[in-house]
Amino acid sequence: MTVEAKKETLGFQTEVKHLLHLMIHSLYSNKEIFLRELISNGSDAVDKLRFEALSNESLYEGSSDLNIRIAFDKDDRTVTISDTGIGMTREEVQDHIGTIAKSGTKQFFEKLTGDAAKDSELIGQFGVGFYSSFIVADKVTLTTRKAGTTEAVRWESAGEGDYTLESVEKESRGTEVVLHLKEGEDEFLDSYRLRSIITKFSDHISLPIIMDKEIPAETDEEGKETSAATIEDETVNSASALWTKSKEDISDEDYNEFYKHVGHDFQDPLTHVHSKVEGSNEYTLLLYVPARAPFDMWDREAKHGVKLYIRKVFITDDAEQLMPRYLRFVRGVIDADSLPLNVSREILQKSKQISTIKAGAVKKVLGLLKSMSKDADIYEKFWAEFGNVIKEGVIEDSKNKEAIAKLLRFSSTHTDQEKQDISLENYVERMNEGQEKIYYVTADSFSAAKNSPHLEVFRKKGIEVILMADRVDEWLISHLTEFDGKQLQSVAKGELDLDKLDTEEEKKEKEESSKDFEAILKQMKAVLGDKVSDVRVTNRLTDSPACLVTGDHDMSLNMERIMKEAGQPMNMMGMGGTKPTFEINPIHALVTSIKNEQDDDRFADITNILFDQAILSEGGQLDDPVAFVHKLNGLLEELLK
Repeated sequence: MTVEAKKETLGFQTEVKHLLHLMIHSLYSNKEIFLRELISNGSDAVDKLRFEALSNESLYEGSSDLNIRIAFDKDDRTVTISDTGIGMTREEVQDHIGTIAKSGTKQFFEKLTGDAAKDSELIGQFGVGFYSSFIVADKVTLTTRKAGTTEAVRWESAGEGDYTLESVEKESRGTEVVLHLKEGEDEFLDSYRLRSIITKFSDHISLPIIMDKEIPAETDEEGKETSAATIEDETVNSASALWTKSKEDISDEDYNEFYKHVGHDFQDPLTHVHSKVEGSNEYTLLLYVPARAPFDMWDREAKHGVKLYIRKVFITDDAEQLMPRYLRFVRGVIDADSLPLNVSREILQKSKQISTIKAGAVKKVLGLLKSMSKDADIYEKFWAEFGNVIKEGVIEDSKNKEAIAKLLRFSSTHTDQEKQDISLENYVERMNEGQEKIYYVTADSFSAAKNSPHLEVFRKKGIEVILMADRVDEWLISHLTEFDGKQLQSVAKGELDLDKLDTEEEKKEKEESSKDFEAILKQMKAVLGDKVSDVRVTNRLTDSPACLVTGDHDMSLNMERIMKEAGQPMNMMGMGGTKPTFEINPIHALVTSIKNEQDDDRFADITNILFDQAILSEGGQLDDPVAFVHKLNGLLEELLK
C-alpha cells in the first residue's frame, strides 16, 4: 500500500516547551527512568487493546501476540522501544504529545520552584512519561498505527520548539519509539545495562518485555564451527502480574516500583495494602497511598486512579466505579476473578459485584489509614497532602462516617498551632469534668479562628475549642453533628450551655448584669432595627465589647460569606439572610460608658460602631465602610477636644 505523503511541521504548546526544559535539567540525575516510562506507556497501550478486542477481535489483525520489544543499534546510536498495543491515530498523536490537554496545567506550573529536586517530584506527578525520552535523546522518532486502521503516522522532534507529523507505512498495529541518543549516553547501547534497568523498574509488567539474545556458534572438538551464531528472542522480565504473587515473594522495592508504574509517579508511596478476598465474589487488590497529592486532585472530572482488571485483563481506569471521590488520590489495581470478561463499562455501573468490591476496597483503605495514623510523623505528612479530601468523606460516605471521623485532624486552642494534628478522640480525652459538648469555631483563616472573640470565655475556663479554617469544614460540621456520643457545638451559635461550669458568684453576676442592662438592650435593638434578631448580654466575652451570634440551626456567618463569594444573593450587610443576635459584654468599658449616654445620636453612633466592629471581628465586610470610619472619627475628635 502506498501512503500519500502528508508531512507538516507544528509548534509545541508553550507548556510543553517549558516542561521539556525542566525535565531535562531536573531529572537528569535519574535519567534511566526514561525506559521505565516508555515501557509503562507500551503496557498501557496493550491493556487498552485487550479491552477493546473483547468486543472486536478483528483488532488483533490476525496476531494476538502482545509484547514490548527493546532493541539498540550501536552504529546508529539508537534505542528502540516498540509495542503491539492499540496504537494511535494522527489526531491522537497530536493531542497526546504535541499539547498538554490537562486541567490543572496552569496550577502545576505555578508550583514549580526552579529547585531541581523539588521540581522533579512535581514533574513525576504530572504524568509526562513520554517526554522523559529527551533526557537522553536529542531526537525522538515515534511511528504508530491504530489497531483497525491502515494509516500510520510518524512523529519526530528534537525536543525544542516544534515537531513534524507525516503519514507513513507500517506493517502492523502498535507504536515504535526510536531514541537518537545524545553524545555521552552510550551506556544505553549495552545489552546488560538495558536488561538491568528493565529488571529494576519493570519486572512486574504482566506482558513479555523481549530483547534479542545472541546464541554463539557451536564448535566441535577441533574448534570448527558446526552451527552459525543465531539471535533468539528472550523475555527479560518475569512477565507475571505482581498482584497475583504471594506477599512473601514480593519485596518492598517490588511494591514501590509497581506503584510508580500504575501511579505514574517518581516517588515511593507512603504505604500500601495487598489483599486477596475469597468466596463467591473473589478479587485481589493492591492499593497505594501516594506521598504527595497529584497535581489534579481538585479536578473532580479526573478519572484515573484505580485500575480494574478481570483475570489480569485490563477493563477500565474509571476510578469512580472502584473508589469514592474522597479517596480519589488512591492508586493501584483491583483484579476480579468472578466477573465476565465481556463486561461493559455501562454494566459495571449497575453491577452488585462491583458495588461489593468497591465497599470492600474502601474498608481496606480506611483500615490502612487508621493503621498509618498510629505513626504521628507519617500521618502528619499524609494529612498535609490529603486532609481536606478526607474531610469530604464525612459528607459523601454516611456508611463509613464514624470511621472517617476518627481519621480527621484539626487545630485547636490546646496548642494554638496551625498544624492540624489533633483528633476528635484526643479532644474527648481532654474534656473538662462536667463538659458535655465538643466546641468548635469556624473562620476563613486560622488567624481569624484563633483570635475569634467567641473563644474568650472558653480560654478563661480552660475549655478546648477546635479551630476550623478550611472551606470544607463548614460542610463537614453540617454532616458531623456528634462524635463518641458528644454533640459538636459552634461557639458562635445559640446560647452557650456553660452554666454547669460557672461558679455561684459568676451566675449571680450574670443575673444582675441582665437586669441592669434591660433598658440599654431595648434602646440598642431600636437603633439596629432589622440588622439583628435580638440584642442581649453575653456570657462569651471577657475582653471584646461585642460579638455576633447566629441561632443553633441557622447558617453560620462564615458559611454565608462563602456562599456570597460563590454568587449566592446576600442582603445589604453582606452576610446573607440570617439575622444575627448582637451580644454585648457588660464589663467592657465601651459598653459600661454607653449606659450613661444621654445624647441619642451619640448613643446610636456608638451602637453602630460596636456592631460594625463585631462584623469585622467575624471576618465580614461592611456595607458602608465610609460611614463606619466617619462615625469612628467623630468620636475620636470629641475625645481629643
